[in-house]
Amino acid sequence: MTQPSTARRVGPIGRLGASAARHPWITLGVWLTVVAAAVATALGGLGGQRLFDRLGGSVPSVNGESSIGADKLGSGSAGTSVTLLVHGVEPSDAELVARTTELATDLAALPKTTVADPLAVPGGVENPQVGALVAKDGDGILITATVQGANGHAASQSTVDRVQTQMDAARDDLRSAHPHATVEVGSTRLLTDSLQSISENDLRRGETVALPIALLVMLVVFGGFIAAGLPLIGAGASIVTSLGVLLGFTYLTDIANTVINVITAVGLGLSIDYGLLVVSRFREEYRAAAERGQEGRAVRLAAVGAALDRAGRTVLFSGTTFAIACLGLLVFEPSFVRAVGIAAIAVTVVGILSALTLIPAIIGLSGDRLLRPGALTRLPWLGKYIVRFGDVAPEEGVFSRLTRRVQRHPAWVTLGCVVVLLLLASPIASLTLANTSIDAVPRASSQYTFETTLTDEFPDAAPARIQLVTTSRARLVDWSEHVRKLDHVESVQDPQQSAHAWSARVNVDPRDGVGVVGEIRSDPPAFAHWVTGVDASTVDLADSLARGAPLAILIVAIGTIVLLFLMTGSIVVPLKALVASALSLGASLGLLVWGFQDGAFAGVLGFDADRVYGVDVIVLLLALAFGFGLAMDYEMFILSRIKERVDAGTPGREAIALGLQRSGRIITSAALIIIVVFAGFATGDLVLIKQLGVALAFAVLIDATLVRCLLVPAFMTWQERIMWWAPRWAKRLHAKIGIAED
Repeated sequence: MTQPSTARRVGPIGRLGASAARHPWITLGVWLTVVAAAVATALGGLGGQRLFDRLGGSVPSVNGESSIGADKLGSGSAGTSVTLLVHGVEPSDAELVARTTELATDLAALPKTTVADPLAVPGGVENPQVGALVAKDGDGILITATVQGANGHAASQSTVDRVQTQMDAARDDLRSAHPHATVEVGSTRLLTDSLQSISENDLRRGETVALPIALLVMLVVFGGFIAAGLPLIGAGASIVTSLGVLLGFTYLTDIANTVINVITAVGLGLSIDYGLLVVSRFREEYRAAAERGQEGRAVRLAAVGAALDRAGRTVLFSGTTFAIACLGLLVFEPSFVRAVGIAAIAVTVVGILSALTLIPAIIGLSGDRLLRPGALTRLPWLGKYIVRFGDVAPEEGVFSRLTRRVQRHPAWVTLGCVVVLLLLASPIASLTLANTSIDAVPRASSQYTFETTLTDEFPDAAPARIQLVTTSRARLVDWSEHVRKLDHVESVQDPQQSAHAWSARVNVDPRDGVGVVGEIRSDPPAFAHWVTGVDASTVDLADSLARGAPLAILIVAIGTIVLLFLMTGSIVVPLKALVASALSLGASLGLLVWGFQDGAFAGVLGFDADRVYGVDVIVLLLALAFGFGLAMDYEMFILSRIKERVDAGTPGREAIALGLQRSGRIITSAALIIIVVFAGFATGDLVLIKQLGVALAFAVLIDATLVRCLLVPAFMTWQERIMWWAPRWAKRLHAKIGIAED
């Protein structure tokens, strides 16, 4: 068996790492300057707004039939509405009448402000024209004030603030007079501000849960606080620096508040993985040198160079693969998706730089202390297990023995793994798409009571699930009669005129809305028409993503095949990696459907299953992109070790077993950490983040266990004869441009 050597010639990545370790104070000075600048600007607001102040709403949308239909119903001028909701009080109550009359009079006196008050119209709440403003049980009303803009401009913010103040005062008065009633004030701005606050709280909560557990895992892996702390230091620097980069991007494109949660979770997991790999490989290289009697600073620097030459190369390949997966997000239409792609690429690049420069610099300062047994190894009972689990794996161990068992029946193990993965993926057959940003307002939101009461008690005032829009009443009546006969349509309301069009709301169960939109659009009438509403917007968003998917898949597939070919010289290995990743992603999405759409995780994760109508369409896309990138991380970890053995002349089966033995512990530790990170963020309140966290946690869990420990070694053994195959022209090409180990 070949031993790692610090004397071999290293490549540019190894030289970069050795240089950072040789001049640690210069490297740390540069990083401290960058991190301080990011903290001052992104978090402190130095020179402008904080990053969170520049974030927008979190409702992804596209230009489509639904948005066109909504425009047809608009008044042509920008307006901002604020609504007072009162439920549990008779509309004839004297206190209610007096206070709302006073409120309506004061609001109507404000510039460009119109008031909708059901108590002020002839006939009062019995007038059909104000039916939407009266609770369906007749026990409540809505008062809405709309401030119009002028000449196409947005409404005056000062006027909106005055409306808000008066609404709040009326709410407080009515709560005092009717303590058992539901009295709330709601608006789009209040909802956006609430979700932004929740996003910040979720971010802090996720870090609070994830970081201590990640530290604990690395203490077990490394047995000491110094080595365990290095990946966390690198992760922290990467995340903060990335926030500074994102602040810059907010001046170029709109970025939603939930992007920060997504990117922080992904960046934290990646940076810890990369730091874990580099520190572990350094200790392996340095200990190998120490066993040969080599010591001193020069040997330590050589060990850094050797470690970065191998582990740094793997980090670069892994990060590039993840960036390629994120690059596919840039071809989609929604700005939300493109913003996530840009942010993910930024955090990946910063994470790579941290692993290749910051971690080696700290290693250069730490010296031999990284190799000394930590305090935990001296604990009476736990210490022996920590020493036994240490990060430098022996030549033979759990993973090599497991691989050899798998290699006895590789075909059966391969087929068995595929069957299990397909069974886990089977709930996808009942997948329903949803937009949780609209439907699932978190309980922690200050607008939760307003939004749920509005939906339940004032359904005609809530955003329509489906709305038919056309240019004349007669056409709308004919179209409504046809739609009324469709399955899952509960009723179609009477036509209403708005601006230059006519519309009719279609009442459906929210779980059936997306399907009903598809049915209506599949049989269109022979005149100008539009289907709009919440569910129609979800369908338009899904259709837009479906149009961009082929190009995105092509970019990711070609990029991955080229990168793995440059690394291995094989055509079969990249194709195997794509199929294995697809199977693990399918299994994780199947569990996501079961957990959220079917409500199995509602009790554990604390969400309202009755208001989660399916899998968020954005989560579906991001889970595929990020899940693929993370799966390829572990593929790179394993392949780099197997390829080392193959290049050293080790027979194929033995190379697979020893490669998995060397990489298995790091993959297990890295996977456990990243599962903890995503699980920590899944404890937040935003359903989109919950779904994404759960999907990625399952993707990593399945990939690091069933796929990497069983399916990959089984298939590589079963197809050993062709695994490293490539046509002759490809072999010649790889000899010229391939990225060799040395």
